[in-house]
Amino acid sequence: MAVHARRLCHIAFHVPAGQPLTQDLQRLFGFQPLAVREAEGWRQLALRSGDAVFLVNEGAGPREPLYGLDPRHAVPSATNLCFDVADAGAAARALVARGCSVPVPPVSVKDTQGTATYAVVSSPAGNLSLTLLERAGFRGPFLPGFQPMASAASPGWVSHVDHLTLACTPGSSPTLMRWFYDCLDFRHLPLSPGEDPEMGLEVTAGSGRGGLKLTALQTPPGSAVPTLVLAETLPGDSSGQDQVEQFLARHRGPGLQHVGLYTPNIVEASEGVAVAGGRLLAPPEAYYQQPGKERQILAAGHEPSVLARQGILLDGDEGKFLLQVFTKSLFPEDTFFLELIQRQGATGFGQGNIRALWQSVQEQAARDREA
Repeated sequence: MAVHARRLCHIAFHVPAGQPLTQDLQRLFGFQPLAVREAEGWRQLALRSGDAVFLVNEGAGPREPLYGLDPRHAVPSATNLCFDVADAGAAARALVARGCSVPVPPVSVKDTQGTATYAVVSSPAGNLSLTLLERAGFRGPFLPGFQPMASAASPGWVSHVDHLTLACTPGSSPTLMRWFYDCLDFRHLPLSPGEDPEMGLEVTAGSGRGGLKLTALQTPPGSAVPTLVLAETLPGDSSGQDQVEQFLARHRGPGLQHVGLYTPNIVEASEGVAVAGGRLLAPPEAYYQQPGKERQILAAGHEPSVLARQGILLDGDEGKFLLQVFTKSLFPEDTFFLELIQRQGATGFGQGNIRALWQSVQEQAARDREA
């Protein structure tokens, strides 16, 4: 029987001591400190914006960091997804029965605010592990073992995590889809009418130029788990690596490529990020000159010049629109990045925007080579 994940609790990162991820999340994206733990060589800082919580594990120690697993990965990385479950012990036993590896068996942590029990499960998605967390009796702001931190008011740019995208090796999406189906009760979410789960949505970049294959998964109704997107490269000739190939090479394997953060006002959020010094990926120069693009933007209630200035992509029709803007990587290795996304009735991911992102990465790589 598959484990029922009720909600996403947090996303954990592992970075070396001194890496500025925590400062960048606060200064550039409006995240605020929530709780901290410093012990045994680790500094673990939880940050929040709306319902989106990031846990940054900085340093290294002789034992595993609390609520996670040290992946001992060669580069900084988003390494763990923590899900709320009804019974962590029963969930761990169910996954062991399915042949899953549980490197951290169920353990309970207690402080004056209550108790939490968790187990950590290895996944087939590169260095990504999953924490199964039971904390119904805990009354604190984050988790037992952490000290609450005072913080300023958040600017409110981000309300929650919209989706999680895994960069996969070519041909691996069906295997990963079945694992998440069997183990965590995820189901195929069609991104186009009549979509074959094994084939996913193929977004081609042009004749013979390859493109991307996307397979979306979601948990049953009633849970608060973001959509999981499996992304892999389609074969084809190209002048350079696309964003998935680039991630696999520089991250040294599959993993969590980006997190889509939902914003109620993408114009305000992207402007705030840019003013704070955040680096946003510039769309292709011709994106806003496409036939019908200005009319489409106006139909969605936005000003074309404003979206162009901020690099915001817009796709959709029939009164349902999707707006997205992508950051450049948060790490020097040019791997993990963030996405700000606003939905005006749209539920998918916009094939036109996917093509634009593909081309943006190609153009940025060309500029980097020239520099």
